[in-house]
Amino acid sequence: MSLKDGRKAVLRTPKWEDLDDLLDLINSLVEEKADIIRGEKVTRKEEIDFLASVLKRVETKEEFFLIAEVGAKVVTSSEIGQGTGSYDSHVDMISIVVKDGFRDVGLGTMMMKTLVERGRSMGLKVLTLCAFSTNKRAIHVYEKVGFARTGYIPKVLQEWQICGRSSNDDAPGVDGLCQASR
Repeated sequence: MSLKDGRKAVLRTPKWEDLDDLLDLINSLVEEKADIIRGEKVTRKEEIDFLASVLKRVETKEEFFLIAEVGAKVVTSSEIGQGTGSYDSHVDMISIVVKDGFRDVGLGTMMMKTLVERGRSMGLKVLTLCAFSTNKRAIHVYEKVGFARTGYIPKVLQEWQICGRSSNDDAPGVDGLCQASR
């Protein structure tokens, strides 16, 4: 796919060779103090364990994991799975991260559209996600692809410094967003 700035992106599932790029992706978000729950850098061992788990869940079709590669580097990571119980097999949560320098070029929107389509093909009727209320850019993308705000939890984190901020008074809330299909 072509991005708004002319760069080319390839959407695909991950492989072992993506380990270093995925480690760089998450750690760049931590360094940036992005609006994610992770506040400390990931070790190579942790990323190996994470990727092994992802690849296993993808192989057993428990989860769909999608990455985007631009210039031979992984710059986004996302996932969607399926509930495991009889009461929630039609529901799952989406997660997505986009590396700085690759936002506002259409990549997040394309990833989200792909995840929604995949969720539907998996038989999911309800897709959910959460975003820090301060992450206006992400919330805009989610609403653009059909998600609607379903709830808000104010000052959700007791210790906001885990996400790189210093004051509990500045702790953002979390917006819950949902998309349902019939």
